[in-house]
Amino acid sequence: MHKSFSKFLTLALLFALFMSCGSKQETETTDQTPVEPQVVYTSDLNILTDGEKDEGWILLFDGESFDGWRGLGREGIPEGHWTIEDGAIKKVPSKDVPLQEDGQPLEGGDLITIQTFEDFELSLEWKISPAGNSGIKYNVSEEMSYSYPPPNAALGFEYQMLDDDGHPDAPVSDSHTAASLYDLIAPEEKNLKPVGEFNTVRIVFRKNHGEHWLNGVKVLEYDLGIPPMDELIAASKYKNIPDFAKKWKGHIVLQDHTDAVWFRNIKIRIIEP
Repeated sequence: MHKSFSKFLTLALLFALFMSCGSKQETETTDQTPVEPQVVYTSDLNILTDGEKDEGWILLFDGESFDGWRGLGREGIPEGHWTIEDGAIKKVPSKDVPLQEDGQPLEGGDLITIQTFEDFELSLEWKISPAGNSGIKYNVSEEMSYSYPPPNAALGFEYQMLDDDGHPDAPVSDSHTAASLYDLIAPEEKNLKPVGEFNTVRIVFRKNHGEHWLNGVKVLEYDLGIPPMDELIAASKYKNIPDFAKKWKGHIVLQDHTDAVWFRNIKIRIIEP
C-alpha cells in the first residue's frame, strides 16, 4: 500500500473515531434530565429563634391570630377595625370600617395585650400608610385610661409612628414625628424608612429609665422623676393628668388612630429587677 494512502487512511479512521465519541458524549448529555436547583422558602416572621428563647423573649403575636390581645375596655377585638394581613396586625383605616344599621361606623378602640409588663425590652416592626399616623403605647393603666376621654383610647407613653413627609402633624413639633416620645421628646439621628417599608422598633423601659430605638439606632432616652422630665410633662398635653408619669405594671398598646398601619414580629423580654 502506498505510504501516502496509508497515512490518509489512518487519519480518516482517527477522525471517524473522534466524531463517534463526540456524538456519543453529546447524546448522553442531551438525554440527561436537567437538575433544577432546590429553592428553600423560609420565613423569620413572628417566630423566636433559639437564641431569643434562651434570652427569655416572649412572642406577643403569632402571625395568625389575636391570641393574647383584646380591645381596651373590652373582652374581644373591636369588630371591623383590626385584621390580620400577610402575617401582620393591620389597623383598618376608618374609611373602610363597616357601618352599623344606623349608618354609623362600628365602634373602634385601641388594641392591648392581656398581659401586663413593668420592666421590659420590646421589639417589633411597623409600616405606615401614606400620610398615616399611629403609635405604640406602653406603661398603660387601663383604669387610668378610662378615667379620661376619649373612651377606648389608651393613656401612656407613646412611641410615635408617622409619615413624617406626608402627615401635617410632623411640622407642628419634632416631638410629634416618627420615633418620638410623643409630645415630650424629639428623636435624634433618625433613619426612617420610606412609607410602605417596615421599620424596626426597640423600646427599653427599666425602672425609671426609657429608651427609643429606630432601625438599630438609639434616638432618645429619658428618666422619670427628675426635674427636666417633670418640666416636659408640665408643658405637654398630659399636664392635667396627675398620674401620667407614674410607673405602672402596664399594657402594651397598638393605637387605633384612623389610618392604616401594620405591626409584626412583636416580642418582649421581661427584665428582672
